[in-house]
Amino acid sequence: MPEKEKMPETSEHREHFPRSNQKLKIMYLMRILTEETDEDHAITLQEIVEKLKSYGVTAERKSLYSDIENLRIFGMDITGYQMDRTYYYQLVNRDFQLPELKLLVDAVQASRFVTEKESANLIQRLEAYASKYQATQMHRQVYVNGRVKSRNEKNFYSVDDVYTAIENDRQIEFQYFHYDVNKKEVLAHQGKVYRVSPWAMCWDDEKYYMIAYDQEEGRLKHFRVDKMIRTKVLTEKRLGQDVFRKENMAQYTHRLFGMFDGEVRNVELLCDNSMTDVIFDRFGLDTVVQKADKDHFKARVTVAVSNLFFGWVMGLGKVKIVGPEDVVERMQQQILTQYGMYFGQKNL
Repeated sequence: MPEKEKMPETSEHREHFPRSNQKLKIMYLMRILTEETDEDHAITLQEIVEKLKSYGVTAERKSLYSDIENLRIFGMDITGYQMDRTYYYQLVNRDFQLPELKLLVDAVQASRFVTEKESANLIQRLEAYASKYQATQMHRQVYVNGRVKSRNEKNFYSVDDVYTAIENDRQIEFQYFHYDVNKKEVLAHQGKVYRVSPWAMCWDDEKYYMIAYDQEEGRLKHFRVDKMIRTKVLTEKRLGQDVFRKENMAQYTHRLFGMFDGEVRNVELLCDNSMTDVIFDRFGLDTVVQKADKDHFKARVTVAVSNLFFGWVMGLGKVKIVGPEDVVERMQQQILTQYGMYFGQKNL
């Protein structure tokens, strides 16, 4: 449904309505029922007549009966009831119920991918699916601990470009950026223009990632879409289909922590029994586990071994890497490096 249009209602403005508005009577009637009624609010036939006048449309009661019936045949769930000789009409069910709209509003407000400006715009559009009474209930604020909204106003366009390239089997080019200490955008790799073949999109930790084949390196790579700028869909067809098809995307995205690159390895973890939920939430219920002793269990997981993975393990406190040996050694070195930062070497 389009965004609500504000129509002039003064008698001065009505004089300027074109006669063709009369042909749109049933459309304005649909708008009136949508905006002015819901399962808790109804409108009389006389009120409908007055509302139509504000749109420059005249209507007889008899013709309105026919119009309302046509809207029912069209699919609108319009009910009517009589009270003290007055007949009332209301639109009971619509495309989205109020709880569903509230859920969508909460999701938009909570998403860090969507900027504040875009959030306000999307919520305003969602209100068009509700009556004016319901719309007031959608003016609420979701508070999420530590939530930082994106500042990139072009996120939507980048996402759309990626999907367009995927749907049309085309390559895409873009530049990548990061923020410096002054919170300024700095182009990565001296402004390098990346040219890749996108194959899928992934949503992880409230961020969009593009999974694409990089011909230069001959492998799949990941790019945060909110860090991509100056995106452009190219005319060249995508490459790397065979590489993409060999991967199980569910497993592929799951084993990469936060989309950080690293060598994919099978790792064995020794975990305190209190860590079962953490392990299963992170790796899924299909994770192979076995009892180690009365207080611990072992879990075999497939991960991208990186500093981010080591940091995740250290942050848990009750999980220890026990194999393979070279991964254990890398973990030990990471711990020594961290120790030196705080208890040895003063300057980095």
